[in-house]
Amino acid sequence: MTTVTFLHPGAMGAAVPAQAVAAGHEVLWVPEGRSDATLRRAKEAGATACDSLGEALERGGIVLSICPPQAAEDVATTVADHAFAGVYMDANAINPQRMQRIAEEIRPGAVVLDGAIFGPPPGGQRVARLYLAGEAQAVDTVEPVFKDTALHVRRASGGVGSASALKMAFASYQKAARTLAGVAHALADVHGVGDELTAEAQVMASNILADPGYLPSVAARAWRWAPGMEDIAETLRAAGLPADMAEAAVAVMSRWEGDKDRYDLELTDVLSHLRSQGE
Repeated sequence: MTTVTFLHPGAMGAAVPAQAVAAGHEVLWVPEGRSDATLRRAKEAGATACDSLGEALERGGIVLSICPPQAAEDVATTVADHAFAGVYMDANAINPQRMQRIAEEIRPGAVVLDGAIFGPPPGGQRVARLYLAGEAQAVDTVEPVFKDTALHVRRASGGVGSASALKMAFASYQKAARTLAGVAHALADVHGVGDELTAEAQVMASNILADPGYLPSVAARAWRWAPGMEDIAETLRAAGLPADMAEAAVAVMSRWEGDKDRYDLELTDVLSHLRSQGE
């Protein structure tokens, strides 16, 4: 049995420790200063309360930080202040730069793992994935904690920061796409064509992020798409809707100006053009 300290049992931060408990491991948490809702979630997850963070860190060799992203560094600092010397896994949705700062804060006493969770809070029929990046031996220590549970552990390529980068890359599309959907439906609603928009969306390709090989054709057509996006921005403004994301798309497409009608380009080329032309 492995003893793990979880900081803190929120919606996701309670579902994850519940998986560890189901796998037969001991889960510790610190109720001091937490809300009644957190107390309830921790109890439902089967976590064991400790009187202090110091006690929890002394008993548990693994710390898993799942908290609001804005609190990630504060949580790490608090743990570092106790000279924790085990495995510290940060599984918050933060950028690679912040993850590196956390690693520097925790080291040299502890081994740091960079984690990223994908999917819904695990449990029942809901399955999530936990990507881990860092020392292989530390990953080997954490992996059995979730063996045969609804949280599937996967190893991310690269070192500390790469799992966070994976989360940022995925979330940049996922969150922006859903926001764009809101703007699109708001515009259609203004003009009374919401049903038609939904009908068209139902027959369009939906796995765009899963097909990066399609991107060279996007770059080749960006010179034609950009003016269209400018018209979209104007339509949005006329409807009293935010045009910022449409204007941002124009700025991105401008970095592919040199790829006009170049359908023969490799994916690595068009991706590099997005980077190099912005330097």
